[in-house]
Amino acid sequence: MPGGFSEAGIERFHELAQRHVGSNAVPGLVALIAHAGEVHVEALGELTLGGPAVARDSLFRIASTTKPITAALTLALVREGLIALDEPVDALIPELADRRVLHNTDGPLEKTTAAWRPITPRDLLTFTFGFGMATEMFLAREPWPIMRAEQELGLATLGPPDPAAQPDQDTWIARLGSLPLLAQPGERWLYNTGASVLGVLAARASGEPFAEALRTRLLEPLGMRDTGFWTPSSDRLATAYAPTPAGLVVWDPPEGIYSRPPSFCDGAAGLVSSVDDLHAFARMLLDGGGELLPRELVHEMTRDQLSDDQKHHGGLGPDFFVGCSWGFCQAVYDDGSYGWEGGFGSSWHVDPARELCAIVLTQRRFESPELPAVHAELRAAAYAALR
Repeated sequence: MPGGFSEAGIERFHELAQRHVGSNAVPGLVALIAHAGEVHVEALGELTLGGPAVARDSLFRIASTTKPITAALTLALVREGLIALDEPVDALIPELADRRVLHNTDGPLEKTTAAWRPITPRDLLTFTFGFGMATEMFLAREPWPIMRAEQELGLATLGPPDPAAQPDQDTWIARLGSLPLLAQPGERWLYNTGASVLGVLAARASGEPFAEALRTRLLEPLGMRDTGFWTPSSDRLATAYAPTPAGLVVWDPPEGIYSRPPSFCDGAAGLVSSVDDLHAFARMLLDGGGELLPRELVHEMTRDQLSDDQKHHGGLGPDFFVGCSWGFCQAVYDDGSYGWEGGFGSSWHVDPARELCAIVLTQRRFESPELPAVHAELRAAAYAALR
């Protein structure tokens, strides 16, 4: 495919990025588009309102954009023979053996039935192991009993990420194991928790902390020096903002939660990263895994893994599975592209048919499950800029 972007397309991309930067919009952003060897980056605005300018190497909390990275580490462990996709996780995570399943998702925790089979790594990777977020739980008049129990245990897996609330890894998985599942293993897609459990699985399979397994098997080989569960370079970390009717308010400053090691390294939402690190990760997948992952495992990660019955139960909203499904820890689309967003302000999208990558990093939290305009418009502009 002829490479590169048109000059008019790049100019339009810059104009759109600039339009979204402002004190009541996105304080700052770094956006990267890459196609067939050409890379263009915009770094605009401020890390903190009234503070230093955003730079290409600025750091952002990427929240759920963590998930595909956790999936890739899991597949690296599959390559090593430390785990198998379709074997029970019981030996490594006995806390999840012999599961009980709620009779009704909104019912009392005491009314359960036995799980019909063990949980496998594939169930965790596809978010079908039986526990996680369902749209209907947030529409209920009263919190479901399972939601109240999860909150009391400090798991921070049925809502926004909260590293300050989560206990250490072994305590976290023991507390999760004390709760029943919401669905039978393999029955339906439930968001988020599968990737958190994968971090525990990776640590126990590798015999080392999750963060260390991630560093040695994925981050260092790819040159992802800025990616981790915390950063000592808080001067490069954007202030995180939450939108309110009165304007943006700080919810985590650079010297806050992500400036020190967490008790629990959350594979669902815990990473800090930079635009070039995420591009390096994308290039590895576009290269079929390079020297890190077998091509057949990259294919598994980036293809539709859900059955019609699993999708019938719904996703994040009634139209979630229209033109979209789920691979391993990320969305996969009908046109063959894939990627995922992070609710703290990140999006990561890869289109292998067009050799295109589009990454947008901001420090403004999402306000709904819908992709914010800055992300959607810049992604569309990336496609429009192709020669």
